[in-house]
Amino acid sequence: MSLKEFAGTLPDYAKDIRLNVGSLLNETILNDQRKYGTFLACAHGSGHKPLVEAAEAECADKLSPEAANAARAAAVVMAMNNVYYRFTHLAGNQEYRNMPAKLRMNVIGAPGIDKVDFELFSLAVSAMNGCGMCIDSHEAVLKKAGVTAEVIQGAVRIAAVMQAVGTVHAATS
Repeated sequence: MSLKEFAGTLPDYAKDIRLNVGSLLNETILNDQRKYGTFLACAHGSGHKPLVEAAEAECADKLSPEAANAARAAAVVMAMNNVYYRFTHLAGNQEYRNMPAKLRMNVIGAPGIDKVDFELFSLAVSAMNGCGMCIDSHEAVLKKAGVTAEVIQGAVRIAAVMQAVGTVHAATS
């Protein structure tokens, strides 16, 4: 089942979300690797298995195996990092910010695809997870690499819609 078909199973009160999925699938602000990689990373980041299955089906012939693996890896490493770095940011004790994380995250340095694309996937998942430190960190890398605000916004729009799709589907299935 494609993502558009999956979104079509959402109830009528989520019509805007259904329409947004279709619009984002047709949008051209992101190249295909960035667009479909972000969809796949965000599906995995949602933790909602039916959405992951639909995104995997949608992206199967649109992403290289390396890009699909990088999207999955971005979701997984952000699941860990967003919790850790959100804690260091929110904790009243500033001492945690100066302590080494001691968490393995080598995939960030060697994702197997263009690092900028991996950073975009990571930013989108970080937006879903609400980690301000990670959002700022990934956005700074992207801006330094010359990525426009429109591209960054495009990825975050995908994250917002994918989060909504997963939330509505989980509540209604």
